[in-house]
Amino acid sequence: MQNNIAVYIVRRLLAAIPILIGVTLLTYTLVEGTTDPERLLQGHRQDQASLEAIREKYGFNDPHWKRYLSFVTGALRGDLGRSLAFNFEVGEEIARRFPATALLALTSLAIAILVGVGLGVLSALYHSRWQDGFISLFALVGISFPIFALAVFLQLLFSVSLGWLPVTGYVDRSWSTLILPSAALATRPMAVIARLMRSSMIETLRSPYITTARAKGLGRAAVLAKHAFKNALNPVLTAISGSLAELLAGAFFIELIFNWPGIGKLGFDAVTRSDPFLLEGTVLVSAVIFILVNLVTDILYCLVDPRVRLNR
Repeated sequence: MQNNIAVYIVRRLLAAIPILIGVTLLTYTLVEGTTDPERLLQGHRQDQASLEAIREKYGFNDPHWKRYLSFVTGALRGDLGRSLAFNFEVGEEIARRFPATALLALTSLAIAILVGVGLGVLSALYHSRWQDGFISLFALVGISFPIFALAVFLQLLFSVSLGWLPVTGYVDRSWSTLILPSAALATRPMAVIARLMRSSMIETLRSPYITTARAKGLGRAAVLAKHAFKNALNPVLTAISGSLAELLAGAFFIELIFNWPGIGKLGFDAVTRSDPFLLEGTVLVSAVIFILVNLVTDILYCLVDPRVRLNR
């Protein structure tokens, strides 16, 4: 059994290598097509001689294959270059801002799990009643409503109209600044978890072993707690891991709207300033976080459920 687990883990690690290579290539290609470093450099030096000297210094005159290899080898060493617009080491700045993104993502995920699982169980227990319809409608709106529009609506309602919470800011000023951005960011994964939990719970409650448990005289609460709830969680765990990877990879619009000093806000600054090294760094780190979280989830999932490693 331990050998099977080790083989599965090695296979997953090897499968991640070509994905990471593809991520670096895609990142470099996208950045090359969306940034204009020459415009940024002209903002610092107007004369052509100075411009050419800076282009030579940063390697903009090199062929693309050479610049790509330089980007990959630098990333492997942890060197993501230096920001042309802000004059700081990209890797160091991303590391400094990562705790802010992690705090926002983990808080949002905790809200999504607690509320989403609770609503899903409640919807399943009241299947085909008005409670089920109301929760299903809420989940549908949560999935469909644009996150940036929801964020602005929450600001207008709770900050501008009611004055209960700050419009923007970070927790170094007040922990209340975490409420609105985490609530807005949690809405979509909360809705997805609620829908999955509802479907899984309904299917589980119709299973023969649930009927057997009830026939043995177990009460409704005992059946739900000991049998139905645990087994209904399996598909929800996958959704939770995917949500965590997505949230950690960067809540671009939320961090921008609430002026949250995380990686997403840093990426927006890179786009607006056409800073190639900063944009490459933020995109690459976000993609690597997404891949690593999913990889760790796959490994943990195979340790919990043997059927995963047997079917792959």
